[in-house]
Amino acid sequence: MKWLAIFAALIIFAALFVARAARAGDLPELGKPAPEFILPDQHGHQHALQDYRGKYLVLYFYPKDDTPGCTQEACAFRDDLHQLTEMGAQVIGISVDDSDSHAKFAEKYHLPFPLLADKSGAVADSYGALLNLGIMKLARRFTFMIDPQGNICREYLSVETSRHSKEIIADLKKLTAMEHQSPMMK
Repeated sequence: MKWLAIFAALIIFAALFVARAARAGDLPELGKPAPEFILPDQHGHQHALQDYRGKYLVLYFYPKDDTPGCTQEACAFRDDLHQLTEMGAQVIGISVDDSDSHAKFAEKYHLPFPLLADKSGAVADSYGALLNLGIMKLARRFTFMIDPQGNICREYLSVETSRHSKEIIADLKKLTAMEHQSPMMK
């Protein structure tokens, strides 16, 4: 009987742990201002949201440097970066890894865009992307597209790493096409 009580207690503890880990901060609202941030990149340079006003910002959160899915996603953004910048977009990756880890990851895969170090997880949490496992924090694989005025215009909460950058490009094409329509056609 004693082992049954211990087993039940372990199940309850595991369920509470999983529920806590699964709970993320609130997601920013579409059409509302994106949460502000100031974070260092892989070279130690500070980046703030306000630095990107006037262009689209693809802000993607990822779990860990140099892991298979994160590498696939980063390399796809690298390979498609020319198309993205031609449409007036900038790409930034954010994880809870430190700047040294980002520097190694960026150098290994020739990543030409900033990777920001959110060591405390505060920025990931402000975007609802923090996965807090108690002893370890990770960023969830979420992406937010921020418009030139600094508002969230798209969110991607279920990301397929192999085709995510293509999905972003398709959405940017739609957004920029709408911007170029006459006011009567919108």
